[in-house]
Amino acid sequence: MDDRARKLHFDSIVVDGHADSISRFLDDGEDLGADTGRGHLDLPRMKRGGLDCQFLSCWVEPKYVERGESARRCFRMIDAVKRWAAACSDRLELARSSADVRRIVAAGKVAGILAIEGGHAIEEDLALLRTYHELGVRYLTLTWNNPLSWAWPARAKGVDVGLSAFGREVVREMNRLGMLVDLSHVSENTFYVAIAVADTPVIASHSCARALCDHVRNLKDDQLRALARNGGVVGVNFYSGFLSAPSSRGSASSTRATTPTARPYASATRAT
Repeated sequence: MDDRARKLHFDSIVVDGHADSISRFLDDGEDLGADTGRGHLDLPRMKRGGLDCQFLSCWVEPKYVERGESARRCFRMIDAVKRWAAACSDRLELARSSADVRRIVAAGKVAGILAIEGGHAIEEDLALLRTYHELGVRYLTLTWNNPLSWAWPARAKGVDVGLSAFGREVVREMNRLGMLVDLSHVSENTFYVAIAVADTPVIASHSCARALCDHVRNLKDDQLRALARNGGVVGVNFYSGFLSAPSSRGSASSTRATTPTARPYASATRAT
């Protein structure tokens, strides 16, 4: 990194849109406040790298759906993030707003923002969605790789059913609450319907460009253009399978997704 790039990096508030490392703390008992030498994230490396703000995604594995414990697992992960922040309160503080992020970073700490990966965590209940928001969750990734009754993922086989009437309610309620709608992992139909329903900018927290790497999870040029018209943001996924075509061979789904008839995109102001 040359001097100009380094100065720009360390003078800016640098935000990473997705890390689901909290399971290492919850399940493996790792001290993420120490230089672990494992995984991709801990507080010392975040500080050395100039990472000021991290969305901490609570990824609920689909096995908890089978057990009927999606929400229970999600609450435990949220609790783990809060316990980690409490244990490292001199270096990490949870933020609920952009103003919180600026205040926390100005104090020399890392700002953590709660997020959830996988709409199965709301168990088809908008009351749970509202409860997560009250706890500080500021984005929901509508799907992971497993299909839901109300939203379809990019990697699922079968007919791409897109976003149901209830799925549209989820998007509208997230807009009302001030939660970011995250479209990483979703199918093309789900993507286009969600972006048409949303009246605030959406995000793709960890996606790359399909034109550069033909992975089913990456976004096509038309999707990127639609997201730009919406005022949204794409966070680049640095996992090699999403960046290098040889690494992604065999990972793309053969499912043929159809794009719904174009709909006008609502103008929107950027959400905090």
